Amino acid sequence: MEIKDIIALIEAVSSSKLTSFTYEEGETKLSFELNHELLITDATKVEAANAISEQDCILKDTVPCNIITSPMVGTFYCAKGEGEEPFIHVGDKVMKGQVVGIVEAMKLMNEIESPYDGFVEEILVKNQEMVGFDQKLVRIRPL
Repeated sequence: MEIKDIIALIEAVSSSKLTSFTYEEGETKLSFELNHELLITDATKVEAANAISEQDCILKDTVPCNIITSPMVGTFYCAKGEGEEPFIHVGDKVMKGQVVGIVEAMKLMNEIESPYDGFVEEILVKNQEMVGFDQKLVRIRPL
């Protein structure tokens, strides 16, 4: 099973009403458990945060900005490990392909790379914050 298949499976299970799911193929075993009450609460927070971020973007923008979004549901980390220096700070220059954070999904650490060259204008999520699929993570002002 490839990572894209696992991600698609995570998304399918997350959007369903299942509370648990187990998949086995050969030596591979995946198990998912959902607490929908927590998921609803977190989703509400994510929607509210996105609405505020969009308003801020409209108000702050005099120059168009690029937004880096999360490719999956998981936990955002701003550094490789606890106590280590964050990948980026507001004002830093970033280049296309540079790691700006990590999203952990199902105990897999997924590096999030910038698809843009530019300057970090705003980091829209906090360390260890739960993020949703396509949630805005970082605003990049083009060079």
